[in-house]
Amino acid sequence: MKKVLLPFYLLTLFLVIGCGQKNNNAAEEALQHQRDSLARIIEQKDNEIDDMMATMNNIEEGFRVINEAEQRVTLSKDGEGSTAAERIRENMEFIQSQMQQNRELINKLRGQLRQSTVKGDQLRLMLDNLTRQMEEKDARIRQLQAELEAKDVQIGELNTKVTTLSNNVSTLREETTEKTQTISSQDKQLNTAWFVYGTKKELKDQRILEDGKVLQSNFNRDYFTKIDIRIDKEIRLYSRSAKLLTAHPQSSYALVQDANKQYILRITNPQLFWSTSKYLVILVK
Repeated sequence: MKKVLLPFYLLTLFLVIGCGQKNNNAAEEALQHQRDSLARIIEQKDNEIDDMMATMNNIEEGFRVINEAEQRVTLSKDGEGSTAAERIRENMEFIQSQMQQNRELINKLRGQLRQSTVKGDQLRLMLDNLTRQMEEKDARIRQLQAELEAKDVQIGELNTKVTTLSNNVSTLREETTEKTQTISSQDKQLNTAWFVYGTKKELKDQRILEDGKVLQSNFNRDYFTKIDIRIDKEIRLYSRSAKLLTAHPQSSYALVQDANKQYILRITNPQLFWSTSKYLVILVK
């Protein structure tokens, strides 16, 4: 009887040990899976923070070069002659270009923060501060442009006196130049448009959206980004939800998603798209 029971006991013991090992292996696999998931989450947050900090650094660098160009304009505007005027023109064009880049970077940062899994009040405060700097810089550039326009009036009066003493060929040359500039300015205006995207709260804060209506009141025009419709045919929205609030022909555009499922507005027929309105408002979440 004892010989029969001994193998049974041994078999039972092996089964118990085997089950214990399986349970230990399952527990270890579950723990490793948790470690891997946590590592992926930490890596994702680190990447998001790195991306946002890189965007912030680019914005700060943009403000630095704008300040330098502004100082050059301030020094040049008290000078005389074509050389000073040319320096002013070049620096003002550079400032406008850099301001446009900074607006786009701030919009990008706003989208990154909206989609990020990192919820930090400090990051939002930094975004608010950059937005405030942009508004202050816009006001300063407008003031500088007004000062330059006032100086142009004085220069124009002097030019009138000089023109009176010049011959008809010089007068004709000036008229031709003015006509060329006028045509160029009109062409630029015809191909200029403005766009903005934001959450419902952001659009309401800027009075762009009120009582369900778009652009019906005295909205903040400085909140919009200016573009050239001949060049800018794609607008990244940095959101997985997007809806056009202004009216544009549906056949003239497409909303497509990138690898991260975030929407891009692709304008396939710019002339038709902007024919109804030169202002574009997009609601995102």
